[in-house]
Parts: sequence; structure tokens; C-alpha cells
Amino acid sequence: MDPSDWIDVNEDSFSYKIEHFNIPEHYLEDVSKILIPHGLILDRVEKLARTIVSQYTDRLVVCCVLKGGHQFFADLVGFLKKLTNKEGKHLPIALDFIRVKSYENDSSTGKVQISMTEKELASLKGKDVLIVEDIIDTGKTMVSLVNHLKTYELKSVKIASLFVKRTPLSNGFIPDYVGFSVPDLFIVGYCLDYNDYFRDLDHVCSISPVGQKKYAIKQ
Repeated sequence: MDPSDWIDVNEDSFSYKIEHFNIPEHYLEDVSKILIPHGLILDRVEKLARTIVSQYTDRLVVCCVLKGGHQFFADLVGFLKKLTNKEGKHLPIALDFIRVKSYENDSSTGKVQISMTEKELASLKGKDVLIVEDIIDTGKTMVSLVNHLKTYELKSVKIASLFVKRTPLSNGFIPDYVGFSVPDLFIVGYCLDYNDYFRDLDHVCSISPVGQKKYAIKQ
């Protein structure tokens, strides 16, 4: 997927007033602005699903990176099941889940922990696998995951990430399917979290200083 096909979210042109949308009352002071409303996210996810379905004919293993990728995964799979490929057929889909942990507060720890067992990873041999991630930040986590998966002789492995952050810390990793390019902010909502908060927020928002302080892990 060419980067020109991504939607570039600019903090100035893509920002909406909090009072114009439904925000849970417990988060009203914890977010500074809405960057991407929920309806726009869903429309973009459907477009990604159409692109993905058009490129496969055999059974596809769709693997969700928990917890942040859960909502994107659920909506994406919902669209994938309804759409047909270039042959006019529905795509056979299998579902899998993986936890990859590398963040504490708003910084990468540099250590990547993968939850799948050796038996589970070995079962992917010879299969087309689509990894569904919420956001690519530095790219270090995803490079480590992809390199690890390739040792299990998959037929193919591709990455779908709803967001790619424009950050000078990026290692240049580019997913195969991307929804939005976002500014170098710590964003929350649509299951993206800050220390496990904000997963219940539908819109994608920038976290406020109040929210960062309130939900930071105390050292």
C-alpha cells in the first residue's frame, strides 16, 4: 500500500471540539481534542478490508495484537467476512491472538515480549498470516515480531496497522496496509490505551496533561 493512499491526520486540520461529540464523562478533562471521530475510523476500516480481500484467494489467518488492536481487529474482521474477493467469493478466515508488550507509560521499554507458545507459532507454517496492529510508533516492536514469525516458515506475513505515527524515532518500518498517518502525539481511544485506560473511548483523541498525570504508573 503506497503511503500516498494513507490519510494524513494533521493536528490543526484534523481536530474537533470535545463538546461536539459524545465523550464519557470520566474522560472529559483527560483528553485535549478529538483527532479522528469514530465514524471516520469505521469508514476507513471498511476501505482497508476491501483492499485486503481483493489480494487473497486462500484461507487467511488474521492475528490480533492485543490489547490495543482489539477494536480495529473486530471491526476489520466484521467487514472481511461480508466482502468478496476478485473471484466473487468470500474469503475463508481463521482468527488468532497474540500479546506483544513493549510500553510503559508513553515510552517504549525496548523489550518485546511475545505471548504465543512454540506449538501455536509452529501451527502457522505454510499459512497466509495478517497481523492486525493498532499503531506503529518506532517500528521496533513490529520488526521484532515479524522477524520472529518468519522463522516458522509462513507462506506470507503482512501487517495491517490502523495508525502509523510520524516520529523521528521511526526505524522506517512500513506496514502493508495503513489507515491513518498521525502526528507525533500520544493518542488514545478506539482501544488505544494509556496504562490500560481509554480503551472504552470510541474516538481517537490526544491525551491531555491532566490525563497523563492522572493515569501514569507511579514509580
